[in-house]
Amino acid sequence: MHKIVSFGKVILAGAGCGDPELITVKAARYLQEADLVITDRLVSKAILDRYVSSNTPIIYVGKQCKQKGSTPQENINQLLVDYAAEYKLIVRLKGGDTAFFSNILDELQTLDGAGIRYEIVPGITAASGASAYAGIPLTARGYATSVRFLTSYNDKVLDENYWRDIASTPDTLVFYMSSNTLDQLVEKLQEYGISNDKKIAVISQATTPFQQVLIGSFDGYEKELKDKTFISPSLVIVGKVVALHESFNWFNNKKSDEYYFKPVEDLVQNVLPKQAIC
Repeated sequence: MHKIVSFGKVILAGAGCGDPELITVKAARYLQEADLVITDRLVSKAILDRYVSSNTPIIYVGKQCKQKGSTPQENINQLLVDYAAEYKLIVRLKGGDTAFFSNILDELQTLDGAGIRYEIVPGITAASGASAYAGIPLTARGYATSVRFLTSYNDKVLDENYWRDIASTPDTLVFYMSSNTLDQLVEKLQEYGISNDKKIAVISQATTPFQQVLIGSFDGYEKELKDKTFISPSLVIVGKVVALHESFNWFNNKKSDEYYFKPVEDLVQNVLPKQAIC
C-alpha cells in the first residue's frame, strides 16, 4: 500500500522592505506560530530574532544574482513540498511583498500541484517603503497621476515601443533590480527623448539605518550618477516627483558602505539533517 501523505499549510508572507517594524501583524503572528521558517536574504534579522521561537528551525534560501550560496528556485520548490509533509505550519518569508518581482508563481504552482494548502500574506514592497522614507510621494498631485512598476536588468527586456512610451509618459517610473544597469537605463530613456525636467533617485537599502538616497538629473547624469556602484537592494525612481525629496526628506541619509542585509554566502545555513541546500 502507498502511504498517504498528509501535508501541512504553507504561509507565503512578505516581511516588508527593511525596517523590522514594517512587518504586518498577521505575518508576525504566523512567524510566532510557525513550526519551520524558510526565509529569503532580504529579511531583517531583527524580525527573525523577535518573532521566531528559538526552537523553530530557520532555513535560509536567499538569492543574490546567482552568487555563491544562492539557492536555485527549483530547490526552494522542493523544500516546500518535502517539509510540508513533516510540519503543520511553514512560513515561507519573502523580503518586501510576496508578489512584487518575486518568484511566487513558481511556488504557488508547486504547492497547488502537490495539493498543499497555502495562504498569501502581503507585505510592504520596496517601492512603497523607499519612496516614503525618501519623502517622494509617487503620485503627488500636480506631479504624477499614475505610477508604473518595472524592471530593466538589461535593455532587451522592453521593446522599442515600450521604451518610447515610458520616456514620454507623465507617470512616475519605479524600477526594481535595475541599479546595476542604471547607465544603460538612462541612455535608453534619453535616446527616446525623456524630458530633462524629470529627475532620477537611486535609493539603496531603503528604510534601514544604512539607507542612501542619491538624486540626479538627466542632463547632468554623467557628473552626478554615471558609473556609480550601489549597494543591494537598490530601487530607481524616475519622474517629476523625485524633486520633492529635497523638501520632504525626513529620514536620515547615512553615508555608509555597510551592509544591512548580509551577503547570501555569509548567512548561517540552519538546515534540517535530511535536506541539503545548495
